Amino acid sequence: MPLENLHTLVDSLLNDTLQTSLPLFRPELVLCATIVLLLLMRILPGGKQIPSFVWALGGSLVALWMALPQDGLATWASLERQELFTGMLVFDTLTAYLRVFLMAFAVLFIVLSQLTGIADREDGQDYYVLVLGAIVGMCVMTSANHLLAVFLGVEMASVPSYVLAGIVKGRRRSSEAALKYAVYGAGTAGVMLYGVSLLAGVLGTAHLPTMAQELAALDIPSMIASGEAGSKLMVLALGGIMLGVGLAFKLSAVPFHFWCPDVFEGASAEVGAFLSVASKAAALALLLRVGIGLTHLPVAAEESVAVLQPAVTTVASTEPTAITKAALLVADGGEIASDPLSPVRNFVVTILVLVGVVSCTFGNLAAYGQTNIKRMLAYSTIAHAGYMIMAVAAAVALLGSDITEAHAAVSALLLYVTIYLFMNLGAFAIIAFLRNTMQSEEIEDYAGLIRSAPIVAVMMAMVLISLIGLPPLAGFWPKLRVLQALYEAGGTLMITALVIAGLNTAISLIYYLRVVKKMCIDPESDSRGPVSLGFLPVAYVLVVSAPVLIFGLLPDWLARWADQAAQQFFS
Repeated sequence: MPLENLHTLVDSLLNDTLQTSLPLFRPELVLCATIVLLLLMRILPGGKQIPSFVWALGGSLVALWMALPQDGLATWASLERQELFTGMLVFDTLTAYLRVFLMAFAVLFIVLSQLTGIADREDGQDYYVLVLGAIVGMCVMTSANHLLAVFLGVEMASVPSYVLAGIVKGRRRSSEAALKYAVYGAGTAGVMLYGVSLLAGVLGTAHLPTMAQELAALDIPSMIASGEAGSKLMVLALGGIMLGVGLAFKLSAVPFHFWCPDVFEGASAEVGAFLSVASKAAALALLLRVGIGLTHLPVAAEESVAVLQPAVTTVASTEPTAITKAALLVADGGEIASDPLSPVRNFVVTILVLVGVVSCTFGNLAAYGQTNIKRMLAYSTIAHAGYMIMAVAAAVALLGSDITEAHAAVSALLLYVTIYLFMNLGAFAIIAFLRNTMQSEEIEDYAGLIRSAPIVAVMMAMVLISLIGLPPLAGFWPKLRVLQALYEAGGTLMITALVIAGLNTAISLIYYLRVVKKMCIDPESDSRGPVSLGFLPVAYVLVVSAPVLIFGLLPDWLARWADQAAQQFFS
């Protein structure tokens, strides 16, 4: 390479990093600085004078402030889409929305950890470093635009989570949960990385938009019709399935759910909240990125492909054939005239629908016989993952017919994830506070709770009924919009998924209401002492759980934010 070309390349990289990428990466940088500060406070003289909770909460609040749109939350749609770090990540409305979601969750979670006492003064630094490190990985997952960034984000989020699952000292079940989680995670990571290598090897790139161009250039419909290159298609399908293994593991989707019930039961309730809310949201965003990224080409034939590809990536073909085939995607009245990616889309949709339906059904059925409240909510998490995977499937399917409805499906997913934060965080927070008081997490010991702790019992009942998806609580609206997206997608597969999702909602009534009956109708147990929670725990439960009712009665402005965050996703 001539010297002047090298200088040009270095200058371009520096300009891209310093002027474009780092300013849009500020929330993650703040969290990284907070992590370094927490580690320094552990070793510096006098560093423990200020509690680690203060540093962690302060860093999270600053990161949240950095993540908010400068002109207010009503300006999501005006944010400009930009690729960061030479195409490894992407900043758009989806990234901005989910980053605010994760930072807000970090603030609420750190406060919960302080109130329950799981982050004690001795090990608080380690605990908060792990939490914030995982949040950084989840932010990378939500903005991944390259398969290496996909793998990096998954591992950055997973490794701290393995340690958090076993953070409770001297508890055998907690250590067993952490070990099981790590073993399963290591296995799925290897499978996922092998799938990444297959896809990148066949397509010559790991940059998601460029991979879509290369898939379009292959002209898969013609290959299928002629029976040519069957081995290449088989490798692509195998690579896609292996990549999906890693995503399914993070989502605790069937059949990669085995770790979830044991880890949720063995880990603390606080860690269960972390895994069921933040980890789930990031994994769904990543599934959406990969699913849409491989099955959709912008109308302008992917003009946003970075001039400078990452050094580890083979630069995608820019021959006229690839652009010509990409240009076939011309929308006429919402219908796509000629779509070389339709076989890829059909393959992705079929896999997602099958996984979503099976996860939803299995999670609801397996939750019936559970006696431990955390284990029951673990299966509930698997079931809700199934509902949300169906929303992704509907969005991918609608790309082939109606972009407007595809936007609506993505918006439904974002609304579901946001409401799910309040439902599951509220439930696990109540479990954690009651654990400290009753020293039990068995459903049987919740009997007659409304007589000893009426506010907490009412909030718990409200959260559980919202998880069913019944009006007038907030859980009704996202589930209704997911069902609507499935209906709009049409076809036998989607209508079947719609019917099964509706039946599963009815099935879930039994095990959720069983807990409500136990708390509100059954007599108190003689073996249980009085349940008394302090002012701060009750106040926290009210703050976290009240939005379940508020957003159920007044869902418009939250739904409007979700709609705006979805608008730019297909540009």
